[in-house]
Amino acid sequence: MTTFTHEPVLRQRCLDLLAPAISADNAVLVDATLGLGGHTESALTEFPNLRVIGIDRDPEALAMSQERLARFAPRVDFALAVYDEIPEVLANLNIEHVQGILFDLGVSSMQLDKDQRGFTYSRNAPLDMRMDGTTGQTAADIVNNYDFANLARILREYGEERFAARVANAIIRERAIKPFTNSDQLVTVVRDAIPAATRRTGGNPAKRTFQALRIEVNDELAVLERAIPAALECLALDGRIVVLSYHSLEDRIVKNALRIGTESKTPIEMPIIPESDKPWLQLLTRGSEPASDDEITENSRATSVRLRAAQRIGVAA
Repeated sequence: MTTFTHEPVLRQRCLDLLAPAISADNAVLVDATLGLGGHTESALTEFPNLRVIGIDRDPEALAMSQERLARFAPRVDFALAVYDEIPEVLANLNIEHVQGILFDLGVSSMQLDKDQRGFTYSRNAPLDMRMDGTTGQTAADIVNNYDFANLARILREYGEERFAARVANAIIRERAIKPFTNSDQLVTVVRDAIPAATRRTGGNPAKRTFQALRIEVNDELAVLERAIPAALECLALDGRIVVLSYHSLEDRIVKNALRIGTESKTPIEMPIIPESDKPWLQLLTRGSEPASDDEITENSRATSVRLRAAQRIGVAA
C-alpha cells in the first residue's frame, strides 16, 4: 500500500473558508484539481456528511488518490477530466449545483517528485511536462520544433522572462547541434543565455523557462480562463469557491473572473439597481492571501501561493 506524506497547501484555511457552505447535510464539494487527494481527505474527515467530486487530468494522480481515499467510498466520486469540464462531469452524475468548489492550481507534489514526468529543473529528467502523460505534445517537442517567434512569445508571456529573445536564440542554436531530450541540457543553455549579474539573484535561472513550457504544454491559462466562469455557473446560492494560484498569470485570471460577479452593471448615477444588474458574488478575501511564514517553513510549496475566495449571493444575469 502506498504511503502518502503530501501536505496540502493552506489546508485549514481552505476548509475554514468552505465550511459554511459544505457543512450542511447532502453538501457537495468539487475538488477540481484532486492531485493526491490531500485537501479532499481533510474535507471528508472534517465534514462527515460531505460528498466530494474529485477531478484530475492526470491518470496516475487519480489512481493514487483513489487508493488514498478508498475508505471514504461511496462519499467520493472520481473523474478523469480537465477542470474546465466541471459542468460535464456534474451532468454525468446528475448534479446541477454544488455547495463548494476548490482549485489548487499548478503542478502537484507527485508530478514534481517523479523525475520521469519532466517537471523539475533541479534534477535531470526527460523533457515531458504533460499533466496527462498519455497525450499531447511534450516540452521537448516545443523546444525542438517551435520557431524563434513562438519560442520567444511563450517565454515572455508565460514565463515573464526578461531575456526571452536571448533564451529563444540559444535554444535554436543548441538544437541545431543536438536536439533537446532532458532537463539538464535545457537548464545549461538557459543559464548560459542569461547575463551573469541576473543569474546571481532570483533562484534557478531556468525556472521561468520551465514555467512557460509547462503552461504551453498543458494550455493551462486558456483552460483556467474557461474553468472559473464554468465553475461559478455550477455553484449553488450561498456556495463558495476557493482558488489557490502559484504565479501572477494564474492569479490575474482568477481575480478578473471573480471581479465580474462582484460588480453592478448599472451606472453609478442610477438611483435604483435592477435585480438582474446586482452583484451575484461576494469576495471572502481582501485581495489575494499569501501563506504565513509558519506555513511556508512547514511546507515549502506554499511559498508562492495566493488564495482568493468568493461566495455566490445571487443569480448571474
